[in-house]
Amino acid sequence: IDRLKVLATPVLILLYWQMLAASELISSYLLPSPAAVGRAAIELWHNGILTQHITTSLLRVLSGFTISFVLAFFVALLVHCSRIIEQLLSAPLTLLRMIPPLAMTPLLILWLGIGNATQLSIIILASIFPMFLNCLDGLCRVDPNHKELSTSLNLHPARYFFYVVLPSAIPSIVTGMRLGFGYSWRALIGAELIAASSGLGYLIIDAQEMMRTDDVMVGILAIG
Repeated sequence: IDRLKVLATPVLILLYWQMLAASELISSYLLPSPAAVGRAAIELWHNGILTQHITTSLLRVLSGFTISFVLAFFVALLVHCSRIIEQLLSAPLTLLRMIPPLAMTPLLILWLGIGNATQLSIIILASIFPMFLNCLDGLCRVDPNHKELSTSLNLHPARYFFYVVLPSAIPSIVTGMRLGFGYSWRALIGAELIAASSGLGYLIIDAQEMMRTDDVMVGILAIG
């Protein structure tokens, strides 16, 4: 019963969509029917076009996300361990955090051209700050009692970090990773709409230029 409840809303949306398309109140160019979108998806899948674009986008987002997480964690660790580094990086990081990554796209295209480097840069700019802030917050969440106990036991700094600080920080780090992956995915699609020759964003913009609304819908649903 619970599984049926989960499926109820998507099924109702599909039925309403099909009824609206069948009524011809809206042009099929503007709103293709679910059946037309399904046929387009099958055609793109059999041609290998859909799998190619999905694979390209996934590889880009996973690469950018991994680089972002490594950078975010180590910068958070440096800021946490050094008051001087925190003061030096505070203003530049705040400035960069306020700039939407897609606003940097024209400049990145000039510097890096249209290719993976530009997409990876946009992903990193979009996802590094949520992960950095959550990592830093997690590293600062050590229970004072645990810190006092570690001092009284004369724990080696490495053991203190791996057995006290890191376990305390993991919940915040995981939250930052979840947020960062969402930002990575959205930023990638935005970048592919502007500066790419492959990927789901490119599939959507190319289909729009070819007036293939059904292919546009396939790309949007694949992203979801």
